[in-house]
Amino acid sequence: MASRNAGVCVASRATAGHGRRASGFTLLETLLVMTLIAAAMVLAAMAFTGGTEGMRLRAESKEIAAQLRYTRTRAIASGQPQRFRIDPRAHQWEAADEHRGKIDPVLAVRFTGVRQAQARAGEGAILFFPDGGSTGGRITLGAGQAAWSIDVAWLTGEVRVLRDAPGAAR
Repeated sequence: MASRNAGVCVASRATAGHGRRASGFTLLETLLVMTLIAAAMVLAAMAFTGGTEGMRLRAESKEIAAQLRYTRTRAIASGQPQRFRIDPRAHQWEAADEHRGKIDPVLAVRFTGVRQAQARAGEGAILFFPDGGSTGGRITLGAGQAAWSIDVAWLTGEVRVLRDAPGAAR
């Protein structure tokens, strides 16, 4: 019987000296996994949005749409017609109250609208009236195969941003 107790004693001393190791993950392992997940999410977002050019294209489209809406609001609030101008060759625009901006030169710019609203040749313009209506028009921005259009309805002056079919930027 003494030999049986001796074996138990030896086994309990061996485990008591090393302690118990908790199961689970270390902080380093957790951080590594979180970094890999974040990197995968960034790559997926870039793939779905068309990369930095796609993000630039959307940002420029939204900025122009916001300035068109601002110009329409100024026409309604002031009771005076307001003009939004765009110069596709110079990649520049001008909204009400002398709000001005530049369009990234890597983007293709195209304007479709009525000639009577143009102040100068080669420049596009959309005129907004105090009742909210406008002369209407479309500004198309493109990068590679992707394109976004900013449409202005002539009757209501409503401004909408739409994603165009691939290849529409040309």
